Amino acid sequence: MDQIATALVWLDYAAVAVFGATGALAAARRQHDIVTFGFFAAVTGVGGGTLRDLLLGAPVFWIAKPGYLAACLAAALAVWIVGPGPGRAKVLLWLDAVGLSAYCIVGAAKASALGAPPLTAVVMGVLTACLGGVIRDVLAHEPSVLLRREIYVTCAMLGAGLFVILQTFGVAGLPAGLAGAALAFGVRAGAILWDWSLPGFPGRRSD
Repeated sequence: MDQIATALVWLDYAAVAVFGATGALAAARRQHDIVTFGFFAAVTGVGGGTLRDLLLGAPVFWIAKPGYLAACLAAALAVWIVGPGPGRAKVLLWLDAVGLSAYCIVGAAKASALGAPPLTAVVMGVLTACLGGVIRDVLAHEPSVLLRREIYVTCAMLGAGLFVILQTFGVAGLPAGLAGAALAFGVRAGAILWDWSLPGFPGRRSD
């Protein structure tokens, strides 16, 4: 059990750092200064987890553990040092996919540990994984992930859902989390590589 808890903590830090890097990359695309890099990274990295904790009535995770903010700022500094280069948009997509896959499991696991029902745990996993990206896109004046036809939120829902189902059937936390993260990443990778999307509502738009 201690090993599972330790793995989740490291996964949490890694996901926050990765999401922080996507925030910094979004700032880089707009050629912002270093302070804005840090702000984008912090808001993107901890945004989803903050709302999750508030909704669950839990202490906000980064208040007592500022190491999470430090991870975001370190990611922003790394992006700043690396500087401009080709393929930044593609790097952003893949880093975001990794963060999404990890964070949907972290959010669902924390909600389950706090006694949330299975469906609530899945919703908290989706919220944890997706809200940071939504905030990042709004700040960067990019089209929100929620308004794109490509599969995004569905990936987090599938990953968190598989994790919660496996836990319900007695599968240990670590293998359940790895399975859920792998499913989320696999579906997101398919959406990136082959433009997978869900069907839209049929019919014509009204003027």
